[in-house]
Amino acid sequence: MALSFAHRGRMADDSNPKSFWRWATTPPQSYAVYLIALVLVWGLSFYAGMLRPKSPTGLGPPPASVPQR
Repeated sequence: MALSFAHRGRMADDSNPKSFWRWATTPPQSYAVYLIALVLVWGLSFYAGMLRPKSPTGLGPPPASVPQR
């Protein structure tokens, strides 16, 4: 018995596929994309803040309570 792979009905039109931007801006996906972007921005800014060089202790200006000469 030979199986037939004939399509019944119309095939999906793949000549104009949806772009990622159009998919990501539809309502259900847009909430997830927004939250992921928010977490990425927070994480990158937190990481960039951690890269700030630490100032060495004891080399700053003297405290205000030290008398001037």
